[in-house]
Amino acid sequence: MAVTKIEHVGIMVSSLEVSIPFYENIVGLKHTETTTHTNGVIRLAFLSFQASSETEVELIEGFTGELAKSGRVHHIAFTVDDIEEEFSRIRSLNVAGLDEEITTLPNGSRYFFFDGPDGEAIEMFQTTRGGAN
Repeated sequence: MAVTKIEHVGIMVSSLEVSIPFYENIVGLKHTETTTHTNGVIRLAFLSFQASSETEVELIEGFTGELAKSGRVHHIAFTVDDIEEEFSRIRSLNVAGLDEEITTLPNGSRYFFFDGPDGEAIEMFQTTRGGAN
């Protein structure tokens, strides 16, 4: 199995301009990157711990105001070392909710989602961001 760590936890927010300072000043994380998703609407901000960027919080802005079925904590992501291999492996297991294809973000990071046994969103993620696998 090629899962190497928890990559990030995604939290849906209404405003990155409000949430980034909150997670920096109140929680103590550092903002490392903001990017616009390939759909041109959703914005993603990544924050990590001061001492390590190994695990991150991803703030997700741009949904229509409706919460996902899973609520504000949208998904849990695991770092993988070979996204193509993991996609093939997960596809062979016939899990529910598997994305049709791997998505590539503008920064080159790649991911796909599938459902856990209770409908929770699980993401496999291969990052191009520095400091992470």
